[in-house]
Amino acid sequence: MVFKKYVSREVRLLGVRNVVILNRDQAAREIAGLGADEVGTRRMAPKAVHRVLKISGLSPKQANIIKQEMLGKGGDAAVARGVIDCSADKSDVLVMGTVKQIEAMAAKLKMQPFGLPAIADQIREVIYALEGRRPFHLDCRGKTLPVGFRTLVMGILNVTPDSFSDGGRFYDPGRAVDHALRMQEEGADIIDLGGESTRPGHRPVDAEEELKRVVPVLSRLVRELDVPVSVDTTKAVVAARALEEGAGIINDQWALRGDPGMAGVVARYDAPLIMMHNRHGTEYRDLMGEMVDYFRESLALAREAGIDEGKVIIDPGIGFGKTLEQNLEVMRRLKELDCLGRPVLLGTSRKSMIGKTLDLPVDQRVEGTAATVALGIAGGVDIVRVHDVREMVRVARMTDAVVRVRPEGCPDG
Repeated sequence: MVFKKYVSREVRLLGVRNVVILNRDQAAREIAGLGADEVGTRRMAPKAVHRVLKISGLSPKQANIIKQEMLGKGGDAAVARGVIDCSADKSDVLVMGTVKQIEAMAAKLKMQPFGLPAIADQIREVIYALEGRRPFHLDCRGKTLPVGFRTLVMGILNVTPDSFSDGGRFYDPGRAVDHALRMQEEGADIIDLGGESTRPGHRPVDAEEELKRVVPVLSRLVRELDVPVSVDTTKAVVAARALEEGAGIINDQWALRGDPGMAGVVARYDAPLIMMHNRHGTEYRDLMGEMVDYFRESLALAREAGIDEGKVIIDPGIGFGKTLEQNLEVMRRLKELDCLGRPVLLGTSRKSMIGKTLDLPVDQRVEGTAATVALGIAGGVDIVRVHDVREMVRVARMTDAVVRVRPEGCPDG
């Protein structure tokens, strides 16, 4: 229904509209822009940011207390029907409220029994993480990456005979080095070197064969490139040799779960680590919830081994352990990974998700890749892993100009 009649000029000039507020900094800017004083701005900002948090696997006692505390603070919490009479064994809880309400609720949980203080701590960690990741400079064993200042572009260099996209093109070490230098000239911030294909139906190779492919190229790249080299491997022995040769980052497609020795190697060399979500099969009860749990478990493995969590990057693993529909869902829900507080790498380049959606072969997927790169950056990713570096650098720069607000005083990176 459209209301056009009898609307006075005075009412029309009021100009009611919505404002999108993602965090306290944005809220403070909006409130200060109205002319509010500094104390009032600081006090009101957390009231302007609304959050919805999902807490899984709670007992009825825990769920009831959280609900009552949220209601008491003016927010709310959705629980399973059987929580009130304790007929449900477990319940997930959806907490809904402003940052101020949720923080006040968490403070009350710290004084409660039934394991609620630990839940309060995790709530506070998530609320802090959702305020946004702060830009920082990542030490890649002598070379530095400006993470969060702008989207970084990782150029893919496969030295395999059977890669799904460029199988065999750069199997020759000389051609591989030339291609890496070309990607650097085109704007790549990182070169990701891989010696084992992970395409569907690939033939696994042993560590000796992988090293034979990787080491001759890596030894030249670390001397001739200005940017860090990441080595894409799941084997601890390959990671150790690569780090000895001067690799700056380890990219582990099994997030420390494929080889029990990997965590110790990464810790020993104090190397940055990319941890990708992966699994056998595609059955999920809660896709994003299980992904977050997976990363939390891998982050725990990293901490136990002595890996600096500040050097860990997570990758949602598009194309790994997921159907087409699940890959698309992850793309839509990338912001839900913000709760982990770690930089996010996205690798969609030329993948089957694009091929199946557009019904196109591998060599005709650049536009589809560009769309996923732009959407990924809008969804908060910090690094994009791509084959077509020149084109995706342009996409990243344009998307950054729209969605990434540079903090005052930040260098260009």
